[in-house]
Amino acid sequence: MKKYLNLFDFSQKVDYKTEILSGLTVALALVPEAIAFALIPGFSPLTGLYAAFVMALVTSILGGRPGMISGATGAVAVIFVGLILELKNTFPGIEPVTILNYTFATVILAGTLQILAGVLRLGKFIRLVPQPVMFGFVNGLAIIIFMAQFPNFYNKETGALMTGSPLFIMLGLTLLTMLIIWGLPKLTKVVPSSLVAIIVVSAIVIGFGVNTMTVADIMREGETIKGGFPPLSIPQIPFTWATFKIIIPYAAIVAGVGLIESLLTLNIVDEITQTRGRGNKECVAQGVGNIFSGFLSGMGGCAMIGQSLINTSSGARARLSGITAAVMLLVFIMFGSSLIERLPMAALVGLMFMVAIGTFEWASFKTFGKMPKSDVIVMVLVTLITAITHNLAVAVLLGVIISALAYSWENAKRIRARKHTDENGVKHYEIYGPLFFGSTTLFSEKFDVQDDPEEVIIDFKESRVADMSGIEALHKITERYAKAGKKVHLKHLSNDCRRLLQNADSIIEVNVLEDPTYKVVSDEF
Repeated sequence: MKKYLNLFDFSQKVDYKTEILSGLTVALALVPEAIAFALIPGFSPLTGLYAAFVMALVTSILGGRPGMISGATGAVAVIFVGLILELKNTFPGIEPVTILNYTFATVILAGTLQILAGVLRLGKFIRLVPQPVMFGFVNGLAIIIFMAQFPNFYNKETGALMTGSPLFIMLGLTLLTMLIIWGLPKLTKVVPSSLVAIIVVSAIVIGFGVNTMTVADIMREGETIKGGFPPLSIPQIPFTWATFKIIIPYAAIVAGVGLIESLLTLNIVDEITQTRGRGNKECVAQGVGNIFSGFLSGMGGCAMIGQSLINTSSGARARLSGITAAVMLLVFIMFGSSLIERLPMAALVGLMFMVAIGTFEWASFKTFGKMPKSDVIVMVLVTLITAITHNLAVAVLLGVIISALAYSWENAKRIRARKHTDENGVKHYEIYGPLFFGSTTLFSEKFDVQDDPEEVIIDFKESRVADMSGIEALHKITERYAKAGKKVHLKHLSNDCRRLLQNADSIIEVNVLEDPTYKVVSDEF
C-alpha cells in the first residue's frame, strides 16, 4: 500500500518512492550541466554545483510550482561572460577571486530584484506571451538541449570528431540509454526509466571497464567536483556608486532572464500536469534562491526546463522530488564525487536527447497552413533566435513585440463606419472596430467634414476608444467640425472615455443617456 505525505502543500499528495527516485534521476542529470555552465564564464565546477544545490533546494521549498527544478543555467552563465569582460576592461589585472566577488554581488542584487517583481505581482505579465511565442521558445530550447550534447562526441585533447571505436562506443551507449528510456515504461512504470537507463549503462561501462568519456573528462585538468557544504561568501567589493553602476545592468538582465525562463517553464509544467502554479510566488522563490546562492558561493540560476521535464515525466508532482534532487546533489559533492566522476557521459547524453525530443512541440508543425501567417512567422522566428543566440529573454521579448505589432495591424484594418442620414437631416456615423493608435488614420478618413450637414452623430456602440491616440483622433475630428461651424454628438462612449474627454466639453457634446455601463474583468479571478 502506497504511503503519502503532505509536504509543505497540504493539498498535494506525495508518493515517497516516485518522488525520491525522480529526485535522484534529476540529481544525476544536474551534475554535468552544472559543471558545463560553470565553465562557460570560466568558474570552477563547484561554483555551478553549489548554485544548483541552493537553487533547487530553495525553490522546491518556497516555489510556486511543485515538481519544477531550478539550478545553474546556461542562459544566466552567458550573462557573466559580459560582466567579466567589463570588469577586466575597467580593472586591468583583476584577480579571479575578485571577479567571483563581483559575480556573487550581482547574483544577490538580481535576487533582490526578483523578489521585488514578485511582491509587485509582476508575474502575471507572463500571460501576455502568445502561444506561437511559447511554441517557438519550447522548440528553440529543445534544439539548444539537443545541440549542446554534440561536443561530447569530440575528442577533448585534439578537438576533432571521434572516429573508430570511441565513436561507435559512444553512439552505442547513447542509443542504449535512449532505448531503455523509451521502452521500459511500456513494460513497467515502477521505477523511472531515466534512472534505470543511467544505472544500466553506468554498470556496463564501470563493470566491463569500457573506455569512454566520463563526467571527469568534461572538467579541466586538476579540477574536481569534490567539496564540502557551500561556504559562506560575503562579497568583498567596494560598496560605492561606481561598483553599483557596473553590476546593476547585469543584475537586471540576470533577474529578467531568470524570471522569463522560470515563468515560461512554470507554464509548460502547468500544461503537462494539468494544474496551475503561482507565478508571483515563484518570482519570490527565485529571488530568495539567488540571494542564498550569492552568499553560498554559487553563480545563481533559474528554472531548468530539461530537468523539470525529466522530473515530471518520471511521475513527480510535488516538492519532495526537488528537495531530494538538491540533497542528493550535495551528497554527491561531499561523499560521492569519485563515483559520479566515473559516470559515462553517453548515459547523460542519451537522457538529454530524450528530453529534447520530449520538449519539442511536434504539434506545432500542424499550424503550418492552418494558422495565420503572422503566428507561424513568430513561432519560427522565436525558435531560430532562441536556437542561434541562446538568449531566451531576447527571443521571447521579440516574439511578444512582433505578435503585438501583428495584432495591432490586423485590428487597425478592422475599423469601419456605417453612414446614414435620418429624417431630421442628422448624419450618423456608426463606428465598428477598436479606435487605437493603429486605426486612427483610417478612422479620420471615414469623415466628410465639408459636405456633412450641420449636425453629426458619431456612434461608438460597436466600437471602443482604447488609448490616448484614439482620444486625440476624436479631438482632431471634432475640432475639424467645429472649425466648419458644425456640431458633433458622441454616443455610447464608456465612462473612462468620457472622463478623458472632459477637457473638450466646449467642443464635444456627449450623449450620456444611451451610454451603456462597461465592466472591467477583475484580476482576482
